[in-house]
Amino acid sequence: MSRDYILHRVRTALGRSPSQPIPDPPPARIRIPEVSLDARVASLIAQVEALAGVAFETSDPRASIASAIAGKTVIASNSPYLAAWGIASLPGIQSGITGREQLRDACATADIGITSADYALADTGTLVMLSSPAEARMVSLLPPEHIAVVPRDRILTGLDELFSILPNPAAQSSSMVLITGPSRTADIEQILVRGVHGPGRITILVTPG
Repeated sequence: MSRDYILHRVRTALGRSPSQPIPDPPPARIRIPEVSLDARVASLIAQVEALAGVAFETSDPRASIASAIAGKTVIASNSPYLAAWGIASLPGIQSGITGREQLRDACATADIGITSADYALADTGTLVMLSSPAEARMVSLLPPEHIAVVPRDRILTGLDELFSILPNPAAQSSSMVLITGPSRTADIEQILVRGVHGPGRITILVTPG
């Protein structure tokens, strides 16, 4: 089947001719619902838990993390937000690694990766991660468990609000990763397996800000 024949069939189905100019795309329809911050936090927590993740509010994320990482190998990102809470300085946590090879080795052998997040989406329980020297992708993707510390004022209603704030993510980062619950796949015999392509366990700590 030739390329010209395929294109002819597509044009015919769309009612177009070969010389017809391409119409302008329709305007983007951005709709941001009015949702209180408390409602956004509650929705985020409910959506994460529906996906077999863990999420809760805490006024002391340092203490929460200290109890969760006891006896485990941990790598933390270079996020200033984690440093402000004193999380990166907890005993047993590796942080401040800037070399790519060293960071990859540390993440590949860690039990837990700890990051912050640029935003979180309340309607789907999604973390929005913009790759940067402060938030290397490997910390949230390589270890089998991911803990994210997110201030409540970074919780948005959904994608529409995200793209109203960040209309061109490529201008700010080489990579924007959306993480919705623990990694999962059902490619093989329709059997759901967690942790194949990323962390099989995810915990989100929502902080006062």
